[in-house]
Amino acid sequence: MTTAPLLEDTYDGAHPVRTLTGLFRGQRRNVGVATAAFVVKHSPVWVIPLLTANVIDVVVDHRPLRELWVTAVLMALFIVQNLPLHQLYVRSLSRAVRTVETNLRMALARRLQELSIGYHRRTSAGMLQTKIVRDVENVVESCRQAFDTGMAAATTLVGAVVITAFRVPEFLPVYALAVPAAAALVVSMRRRMSARNAAYRTEVEHMSARVSEMTHLIPITRAHALERDELSRMDATLVGVRQAGFRLDVTNGWFGALSWILMQLLSVGCLIGAAWVAWSGRFGMTAGDVTMLSSYFVALTGAVTALMSMAPIVTKGLESVRSMGEVLTSPDLERNAGKAEVGAVEGQLDFEAVSFAYADAPDESAVDGLDLHVRAGETIALVGPSGSGKSTVLNLVIGFLTPTAGRIVLDGRDLVELDLRTYRRFLAVVPQESLLFEGTVRDNVTYGSRDHSDAAVLAALRDANALEFVEEMGGLDALIGERGARLSGGQRQRLAIARALIRDPRVLVLDEATSALDTASERLVQEALARLMRGRTTFVVAHRLSTIRGADRIAVLRHGRLVELGTHADLLAADGAYAELTRLSAGPGVPVGG
Repeated sequence: MTTAPLLEDTYDGAHPVRTLTGLFRGQRRNVGVATAAFVVKHSPVWVIPLLTANVIDVVVDHRPLRELWVTAVLMALFIVQNLPLHQLYVRSLSRAVRTVETNLRMALARRLQELSIGYHRRTSAGMLQTKIVRDVENVVESCRQAFDTGMAAATTLVGAVVITAFRVPEFLPVYALAVPAAAALVVSMRRRMSARNAAYRTEVEHMSARVSEMTHLIPITRAHALERDELSRMDATLVGVRQAGFRLDVTNGWFGALSWILMQLLSVGCLIGAAWVAWSGRFGMTAGDVTMLSSYFVALTGAVTALMSMAPIVTKGLESVRSMGEVLTSPDLERNAGKAEVGAVEGQLDFEAVSFAYADAPDESAVDGLDLHVRAGETIALVGPSGSGKSTVLNLVIGFLTPTAGRIVLDGRDLVELDLRTYRRFLAVVPQESLLFEGTVRDNVTYGSRDHSDAAVLAALRDANALEFVEEMGGLDALIGERGARLSGGQRQRLAIARALIRDPRVLVLDEATSALDTASERLVQEALARLMRGRTTFVVAHRLSTIRGADRIAVLRHGRLVELGTHADLLAADGAYAELTRLSAGPGVPVGG
């Protein structure tokens, strides 16, 4: 079976319309059914005026009443068919649109998982969320409205013009001149409203920002008894919204009234003109034709106006397609396809003349010529002042970054040749700020490892010094709140350690895992970390000397270069860079890791 190409592989940023059309390529059947259903269910708009003309002619010409009853039945049938066909239309279009909506979000989510960590660090999470939520909504709603409005306008135009061409073809030039002119006048009036709309939108955005600011400042406001001041600022903003809204409403009122007057005058002109032609006996026009032409004129004018007003809706959708394209076409990907899978890891890592420079500072090496042999099961502590390259080394170990020079060898194989997803199955990270999600204790501990039994989860919690507080909360099914809101910092860290323990990793990365904890919590976390590190290749970055002094070796970095390497005792005896850092750490508030 042939697999359909992924959207992120077929996206064409230079032709967003082509991309938008391609989104529905797999929904041709649903779109076709929806189109056919719409054409039939919308037919009363252009058929009823014709049947009304027949009714009037029956009365005026005193034709047999049987024609009146037949026409009445036809009218009823055309009207009643709207219900089943409208349901068919809604179901078919909804199935197509909702499928495209899901495919778009899946494509964006898939690409976000493939983009490098560097991309995510450069890009606002809020902006990415907007692309998945708002931009997709814009595309879907633009497609839906364009389909509804476009189909209604198109079927009305075609139906009215075709019937007029058969009944009174001489009237077509009137349509060709008057209908576009009327629509253009309405649209030009609508454009004058854009300034008022923009002013109102600006005031609303300002209000939204003020509300957000006010909610964040409530603790400060209340603590300093500044409620009245804050309310005064908010009142001024709300008054601005009210005034801008009032001006917009007045402008809308003028537009609505003038548009109605214009359309009514044009309709009256069409009606009187057609009546004069019928009265003069020209072209064989009947009284019914006069009514039909007048109705068609109104319908055609509305259809053309609707088509012209679709431009901003379509533009909005196309802009959202381009916005999503920033994610879908980003080249900053972590590519694993076709690389060798990792089936087992012993944990030996060799840095061979490794250098790395970030894209925004290519002339400044964050890591410069690092040579380091790490034995399987060895604990390496990385220390140095801020900007020395510690975090960059950790990201290189995880595979978030790729060396710009040199190579990292895992158990004899170059890391760039391996499928990093399979390598990371044998790796665990405990960061400074543990990343938990709303759910149960079990869900958080077994995240990514859901085939573990409750006994294994309890064992991991016990080794992480977390079992006691988990039982007090209610056990494995206890909810921890959004981002672990019900837990203290130390408790969150111990759950993160339990998550790492249950994965049974061969390579472990500890990034400031105890820096934000009080003394009591640090002791419990240190005990849990000691169990976690046993027998595993471990890279540790820590501020506190107590965390790193037990490492097998300590690597001292400065300006991205390895300046010292050895045990705690050996480095102190050498009285070099490490000894200087330890002396600095003895001063008030100065950490060893910087």
